[in-house]
Amino acid sequence: MYFTDRGIEELADRRGGEEVTLGWLAERLREFVDLNPDFETPVERLATWLARLDEDEVE
Repeated sequence: MYFTDRGIEELADRRGGEEVTLGWLAERLREFVDLNPDFETPVERLATWLARLDEDEVE
């Protein structure tokens, strides 16, 4: 189990039944980076990964 799994599990337990828009998520990520600028690169990578999930894989 990765350390991040605990945070992911807490998110699922506390907010798993909620529905949110991607716009809402984008705003929360911006707020997080504003408060925690050291996490800019990981948040950028996560956002890019999420944005490109539906692209066909190029091999």
